[in-house]
Amino acid sequence: MLFGGSKEGAACAVCYLLRRPEMEELERGLLMQPWAWLQLDQNSLLAKAYITKQGYALLVSDLQHVWHEQVDTSVVSQRAKELNKRLTAPPEAFLCHLDDLLLPLLKDTAGPGKATFSCDRVAEALVLRVRSELSGLPFYWNFHCILASPSLVSQHLVRPLMGMSLALQCQARELATLLHMKDLEIQDYQESGAVLSRDRLKTEPFEENSFLERFMVEKLPEACSVGDGRPFVMNLQNLYLAVTRREVQLRQQHQGTGEPQTSSSASPQGQLLNQPEEPDSSAPSLPAPEKKPTGTSGPMQRLQLSKAKRKKLRGLFS
Repeated sequence: MLFGGSKEGAACAVCYLLRRPEMEELERGLLMQPWAWLQLDQNSLLAKAYITKQGYALLVSDLQHVWHEQVDTSVVSQRAKELNKRLTAPPEAFLCHLDDLLLPLLKDTAGPGKATFSCDRVAEALVLRVRSELSGLPFYWNFHCILASPSLVSQHLVRPLMGMSLALQCQARELATLLHMKDLEIQDYQESGAVLSRDRLKTEPFEENSFLERFMVEKLPEACSVGDGRPFVMNLQNLYLAVTRREVQLRQQHQGTGEPQTSSSASPQGQLLNQPEEPDSSAPSLPAPEKKPTGTSGPMQRLQLSKAKRKKLRGLFS
């Protein structure tokens, strides 16, 4: 993992090598944050951030590159002196102010005039600039993000997206099974003499192969349109958070038992995609106590028919 800046980069590299608990907390907290979609000038970006009293971690992507910065209080203090010579405050105060500025941006609730954000690309780095006020004086901050390491990209994008794909496949399989069970229930009603009161409610029995063929031809081009990343942010963050939280839980379990972590991970199932909207925990406020996220999952309720024999079905998209 690399860190931006020369002097700052060296200091952060030492922090990373020492694996201090606060640095590990930043890495773990960043992983469990949802992605936000930002429009800065002509740049459409995905971003996530995690800020504590010990430092911050930031991840930014334009879907072609991924940039990252993770710093502790020593770097915050040094950069604050360079950019804000008229302001004197402990690094925790600057971190709290950055938290107040970033949280509305990542939640898309930024009010006019509170802060101005812009970004510049210098070589392979990305600098996110912030202009605001603190105690009535101008406040400036630059996030110096450099290209993220392959392991970090895998941790925040590749592995979660693979887990989400498996979860969606599992959910589709459950839905296909439920549709077949519903068809059997309708057939039982019909054989008992029941008739529809409205013909427009009549449906044909579900044929999985026909459905897959139509989906691939009619729906796939639109369904897999990534665009600038906004559909992913708007529609799939509950599932993303469930997958990353599960990943963190598995890692903590392996660390607690001293066993080596395997590359496999359990996939969320069933109600993960339909769970109630959770409060976004992106960049939590510093004064409030930090809460440990808890995953929510539950078994799918299946309809049991005495006359119906469950068929072994091929999973959707398998």
